[in-house]
Amino acid sequence: MSDLNTLFEAAQANSKLLAERPDNPTLLKIYGLFKQASEGDNTAKKPSFSDFVARAKWDAWTAVKGTSSDDAKQQYIDLIESLRA
Repeated sequence: MSDLNTLFEAAQANSKLLAERPDNPTLLKIYGLFKQASEGDNTAKKPSFSDFVARAKWDAWTAVKGTSSDDAKQQYIDLIESLRA
């Protein structure tokens, strides 16, 4: 368990060091996995339709609802590593 947390923390640091900025769908996937891994299922109220950014983030987080914290951490780690390659 602690190894996964260590890798997750390393992936968070590595996400800030990517050579290129990922496209928006990838950024949203990163966000959703991070929130799921760190906070669990999204229980926040759905943002207004006119707040595009908050709505997109909410949707990205909700898309991974039901994923365990450990699975979300592993998917986050794998995604960041694939972007570093």
